[in-house]
Amino acid sequence: MFKSKVLKKVQLLLFSVFVVSVSCASDSVAITPPDSDTDTPEDPQEEVKIIDVNKADVNYPTFVSFDDTTPTDMVWEKVEALSDEFDVWNDDKWVKTNWNYGDTPVNMVNKNSGVTDGNLWIKATWDKTSETQWFETSRVRSKTAIKFPMYTECRIKTAHISAFNTFWLNNGDINNRDEIDIIENNSNPSRESLGGFDLDEYPWQMNSQYFIVKNGVTERAKGNSSNKNLSEGNTLKGVKWNEAYHVVGAWWKDAHTVQFYLDGEPSGKVTTTQAFTLDQFLIWDLWTQDSPWVGGLPNKEELEDDTVNTMRVDWVRTWKLKSK
Repeated sequence: MFKSKVLKKVQLLLFSVFVVSVSCASDSVAITPPDSDTDTPEDPQEEVKIIDVNKADVNYPTFVSFDDTTPTDMVWEKVEALSDEFDVWNDDKWVKTNWNYGDTPVNMVNKNSGVTDGNLWIKATWDKTSETQWFETSRVRSKTAIKFPMYTECRIKTAHISAFNTFWLNNGDINNRDEIDIIENNSNPSRESLGGFDLDEYPWQMNSQYFIVKNGVTERAKGNSSNKNLSEGNTLKGVKWNEAYHVVGAWWKDAHTVQFYLDGEPSGKVTTTQAFTLDQFLIWDLWTQDSPWVGGLPNKEELEDDTVNTMRVDWVRTWKLKSK
């Protein structure tokens, strides 16, 4: 600092001598003073917030670790009956409720789901004995149902075939039901885009929606999002569903509101007209259909490839929101 001040004084002294000399020689010479010693402050760089769901506090919903929007007078209480690290298959929590969708080649069977190596898995295989129901798969459902206010999430990696890998809530029947679809993800559509469904975006698109059906009348709306739109600091931004485990969840806030979450950040949201009235079960399944909204049927040969034909769930965790 001392040297800097001395140097500045010397520069000013020399400049003064120079000005006097030049002024004596000619009044027409333009004089430019030396630059000011004042430093120009640099624009501050905005710090990028890192969101890594694999480092979130496991005792709370993932988003709490990054942007805690829990009401100040409420607290999250773990629901053990709807939470599992999947170290073993737990008959007290889960049941295989196999049911076949119409207008599909799907045949759900017990052997195509289970728990191995710390994952719940559902596998699609090729039944070569059937011409019509050749897509063997399975469904897993909770034995316990739950109602708002609650939050549930799972860490999931999809199969890389043209099929919907799902995590959803449901109760009721075709004429009277409540349903919240957290994800219906297809990382590898086989069809061309048609009818407003941009299948080129499906490897990143989180398809979310709800249904309320009362007396056979259906109300539904979508709350889709994309992991391409995650914040810049999110370590899973732009990563396809089959390339890594993603954390997907839903905060079922009240009788009309569901906020979906993707990798620790709020994503899509839905607000209903009619009220949700039923407790709902957690469900996973893997299924396909030759339709523009599912994305088309997979190649049958892919169903013999264990590197692409299986969806895996690392864990599921569920909480109720309680008053303090």
